[in-house]
Order: sequence, then C-alpha cells, then structure tokens
Amino acid sequence: MEAFIISVQSSIDTFLQPILIVMLLGTGIFLSLRLGFIQFRKLGHGIAVTMGKYDDPNHQGDVSHFQALTTALSATVGIGNIAGVAMAIHYGGPGAIFWMWVTAILGMATKFTEVCLAQKFRKVDASGAMAGGPMYYIEYGLGKQWKPMAMFVAFFLMLTAILNGNAIQANTIADLMYTEFAIPMWITGLITAAIVGTVILGGIQRIGKVTGIIAPFMAAVYVIGGLIVLGINYTAVLPSLGLIFTEAFNPTAGIAGTGIGIFIQTMLWGIRRGLFSNEAGQGSAPIAHAAAKTDEPVSEGVVALLEPFIDTIIICTITALVIISTGVWNTRTDTALLLSSGDASLTLFEENDTFDLRQTDLALVVNNGKIDFPSSQNVNFHWHEVAVEQFYEDEAQEKKFNGTIYPNRSIAITDSGAELKILYGQAMENGAPLTKLAYANAMGKYGTMIVVFSVFLFGISTSISWCYYGDRCIHYLAGNQAILGYKLVYVVFHFIGAVTSLNTIWSIGDTTLSFVTIPNVLALLLLSGTATQLKEKYFKEKPYEKFKA
Repeated sequence: MEAFIISVQSSIDTFLQPILIVMLLGTGIFLSLRLGFIQFRKLGHGIAVTMGKYDDPNHQGDVSHFQALTTALSATVGIGNIAGVAMAIHYGGPGAIFWMWVTAILGMATKFTEVCLAQKFRKVDASGAMAGGPMYYIEYGLGKQWKPMAMFVAFFLMLTAILNGNAIQANTIADLMYTEFAIPMWITGLITAAIVGTVILGGIQRIGKVTGIIAPFMAAVYVIGGLIVLGINYTAVLPSLGLIFTEAFNPTAGIAGTGIGIFIQTMLWGIRRGLFSNEAGQGSAPIAHAAAKTDEPVSEGVVALLEPFIDTIIICTITALVIISTGVWNTRTDTALLLSSGDASLTLFEENDTFDLRQTDLALVVNNGKIDFPSSQNVNFHWHEVAVEQFYEDEAQEKKFNGTIYPNRSIAITDSGAELKILYGQAMENGAPLTKLAYANAMGKYGTMIVVFSVFLFGISTSISWCYYGDRCIHYLAGNQAILGYKLVYVVFHFIGAVTSLNTIWSIGDTTLSFVTIPNVLALLLLSGTATQLKEKYFKEKPYEKFKA
C-alpha cells in the first residue's frame, strides 16, 4: 500500500513540479517589475519597521512587527537551512547555491505582496483574534465566487502544517538524538510533543513570545558557529564563492545529469531548495504576519520581505560556504550504512533505474567486500545515490564483508551466518549529516553539538509556528470550536512523526505543498494591482512618520 501511495504521489509531483517552478519564478519576476524592485529600494525601511521605529501600541493586532517576523522566521528558518542546502550541493553541485540566491531575491517581492494582501483582507474572529492568510485574500479580494478555491487552499495548508511543519520536524530531531546519543525515539517524541503542546495551547501571544526568544537565539548560535568555521578556513572562502558562480553556469559537479543535463539539474535543485527554504509564495507566512499590530498593510509587507533575505541570502549562504570550504561535499567518509534507511538505494545498471533498497526481492552477493555483479543481476548499492564500492563488517573498516545483503529484510548475513543490520564503507553524506560533518571537520565535537543543538531548536520552533498556520486554516473551515481538536491532533502527530518512518508522509506533504502554492500564486497575480496601489499610497503619504520614535 505504501509503495502504491508513493508511486501515485510521484506521478502527481512529476506533473506539478514544472508548473510550480515556472509559476513561482515567473510571478517573482512579474511582481519585482510591477513593484519597482521594492526588495532593493525599501529593504532599509523594512529593517526600521521591524526594529519598532514606527510601532504604535494602539494599532489593531495581536503581536508586534518583530514578533510576527520571528514567528514566520521560526517556520521558515529551520531544517531546510541545514539539510536543504546540503541536498542542493550534493545533487546539483556548488552552482545550485547561485540559483537559491536568485529565488530569494525574487521571493522577496512575492512575500511582500502576499503579506500586504493578508493584512488588507484580514478579519477579527469571534474570540477577538486576528485571522488572515491566502484563504482570506482569495475569498475577500477576488470575490465570493472564489471561495471554493480558498477552502481548497486552507485544507491543504492545514495538512501541510500537520505533516511538513510538524511530523517531519519531530522525526528529524528524534533521529538525530538517537544517532548521536542513543536516546530512544519515543522518549524524544514525548519530550518535544510536550514542549510543542505547552506552547501552542497558549495561542498566538504565547507563540509570538516564545519564537521571539528562540528564533534570534537559535539563528545566532548557528550563524556564529558557521562564521567560526569560515574563520578557521578563511583561505577557502573566496575560492568557494568563486566556485558557486562558475559552477552555476558551467557545472561540472553534482551527481545528477551529464552535459546540458548537469546545468538543468543544478538550476532545478537550487530553485527547488530555494523556493521551499524561504517559503515565498506558499501562503504560510502571511498567516503569521496578518496578526501584526498595524493599520498599514505595506508596513508589514516590508517586514516580510526581510525573510527570504535572512533565510536564504544570509543563513543558507553560510551553510553553503561551510560545506564547500571544508571540502566535505565531494569527499567520501567513513559511514555507517543502515540497511533500513531511506538513504540506501539500488541502481540497475542496464536500465539506469534507481529504486528503494527495501522494495526489492534481489539478494546482493558480496565477495571480499565488493558486490559480485553477475550473481547480483548488475545491481549496485548506493548511499545518497552514490555507489559504495567497498563494504566492511566493523566500524574500523578492517574486516571486509563476505556474505549476502537482503534488501527487503534490511539485513546482511555473513558467510558464517551472523546477521548485520549495519554495514560500513566509504560513502558520501547528504542532508543534515553532511552539514554536521562540515562543522565537525573544522570544530570537532563542538561543531557536531552546534548542528545537533540547532536541529533541535529549529525543529521545535518550526513545529510551534506551523501549528498556528493550521490553527487559522481550521478556524476558516470550521470555526473556533474546531481549534482545540486540531491542536490535540497536531500534538499527537508530532509524537507519531517522531516514532514512525515518514517516507509516505514526506511524499504526501510535498504534494500538499504544491496544491497550496499553485492557487496561491495565481491569486497573487490577480491581486497584484491591489498590492501595487497599497504600496504607492503608503510611500506617497508616509503615514508611518507620525509614529516615528
């Protein structure tokens, strides 16, 4: 059943991904032009508003500009900044980072637009709290006839919150705690679920206060750690930047594609990771910003355009330079190959077809540490889609493995009859382990702890912030009476996410995100005239001057 669901989801994604990328980039270019490249011209004003220079405590809203920004950043800055950048470099090479920068610059205009509209069309619910987001500007901005699309967006954004923003974060934390400290995943799940539940049951005010502390602190720890690594490897920083630019247009690195195929893969991996890192166009951040205390939609829009800049231009770039400057991105390292892991896969040489190691009845015969290809039907073992050439039984890699690997049972049996769930070999890492490897390369165990600590805080804060997004969605769909039930389900799924394999949830989560983003971007295009009028009126009349401290 799981294989069938993933197969259907993969087919849907194959169809939706090109549409999603073209619409997001095209919308970013269009809005940048129509708004007069506001992301460059009004960046300084956004910083001033965020720092409270024009705050008025009497303005309607639930949280300050700064708290709205940190709530949104807590959902935006997270696992993607640690794992997403590493994935882009692993698959697309250093040049993928250039295309992440492009999406961030364009995404600043997109996020400005969606937050302006969220402020313009926000409502006050029965409890007196603010409610806003894509479902509101679709219904009230485009008209009642668009309400079915608004409900569609609200439903899938709620599912995205439960899956992507919550369960996946819990699993990432629990997996890392188990890997580094052997803490059972269910214990980590109980602890993090309790933390998340305590915060989210307090509503947006408590969420704003907590994220206002956690977001700056966690970003500071991670960024300072990254800057220390770059300081240690300072002679490699400029060459690393140069490599990003040269590989962006003439890529030779990355593991996917050949010739023009490498360039396309480099660009696509950068665009994909950039778009999903800064979340511009997804309609999630406008929900947090709709709660800000202000009577001027544009004042919150200029705050929101800082998010892609902070998330991608600053934090993702630091991660990228750490990975590239330490040289770990294209080197093989001693690796424990967990046979049940989704990081392991098989490739059939004759058809160049890659499939999940666990979804096959093939048995791989290994002699003297190397796969016996004739008896293994020309199948090779891959770790993060890179072939492993030598297998060992022990972590010291002194005893070569002789026996048979049974993928569908996730075990290897030696010729003497011993069963092994883990083999060892030289392999290339990916995701959060690759970033951890880069930090540890320069700072030893302190580097490892920085990444572990950051993953823990990033995952917690992302789960907290995304709960509020789903909260506003269920309120729109079913009213205040459904919110408590939603929060309880959210906490339960946080625990489930910590103790369960999330291959299916990852896949469904990615698809729900596409279902949310495509109609949201369409609404932004249709309402771009409204956003432009709000921008021109705001900067012509300068209403913020009367609140200047």
